[in-house]
Amino acid sequence: MSTTSANGLAIELHGLTKEFGNITAVNDLSVRVERGGVIGLLGPNGAGKSTTIRMLLGLIAPTHGSGHVLGHDVRSPSAYMQRVGALVEAPVFYPKLSGRDNLRTLAVLAGVDNERIDEVLEIVDLTGRDTDRAGDYSLGMKQRLAIAASLLKDPELVLLDEPTNGLDPAGIVEIRELLIRLGHSGKTIIVSSHLLAEIQAACDRLIIINRGSLVFEGPTHELLDQARNELVIVPEYRSDLSKLAALLDEKGINFAANGVGLRAPGATAESAPVNRLAFEHGVTLRELRADVEDLEDVFLRLTDTREIN
Repeated sequence: MSTTSANGLAIELHGLTKEFGNITAVNDLSVRVERGGVIGLLGPNGAGKSTTIRMLLGLIAPTHGSGHVLGHDVRSPSAYMQRVGALVEAPVFYPKLSGRDNLRTLAVLAGVDNERIDEVLEIVDLTGRDTDRAGDYSLGMKQRLAIAASLLKDPELVLLDEPTNGLDPAGIVEIRELLIRLGHSGKTIIVSSHLLAEIQAACDRLIIINRGSLVFEGPTHELLDQARNELVIVPEYRSDLSKLAALLDEKGINFAANGVGLRAPGATAESAPVNRLAFEHGVTLRELRADVEDLEDVFLRLTDTREIN
């Protein structure tokens, strides 16, 4: 067993770079992904997400650097592809064949027996609809069928590029719950998506790249720890600002002056006591609100862009 595999890493990249002529799509990317769980791969449009996935799948070769997938060199994908499943771009099936028959066709190519077809249909909750024509499936069902196809070989690592693309809210929830179940089963799921709220709900860890370079890698909660979490307090009358500051200081609430009001970092849970305190001392508040960033806010700040994909 290789050192990478023994260390329990699903993916290990060192300075991985991909150039297309004068364009550097992925730049000196170094990442270590432990096995198990759901990992979100995020980045703005053109950040290099799809290029990275294609290198991991052996569809394109890196220009520089090194990488290992399940302990094997990315330059020799045949050594590990039997243990990897993938959904890249929109799934395509024979519309006149049933969902089961589509999977049967793929199973023959993958050397998988029919029992596995039953298993993956159950995993993605298509049992009972498997004999319907794939062309009659809803978009959500087609996505689940595509994920079933990616699971045929019972892979250890699954790479999903935009698995919720185009789905309605109900379909998005279905895919989210499926991803969480797969992550809990011990598989390593890497999912690329522009729906950051879904990434936040489903993923244990995040990898964020921008302009081909790594911006963040680690547990989701560590990124959210960087989020702004402040209580904004603005008195109706500016003359009450110093009095309000003294009251907060007396209560041990840290704050900073911000124009006509105060901002108290990490004090959003104190909104009710602060409101009561101001009222008891005759200070009328014009504004009292929590200013809290979510994953999308932090992402946009880190990547300095308003365009996500």
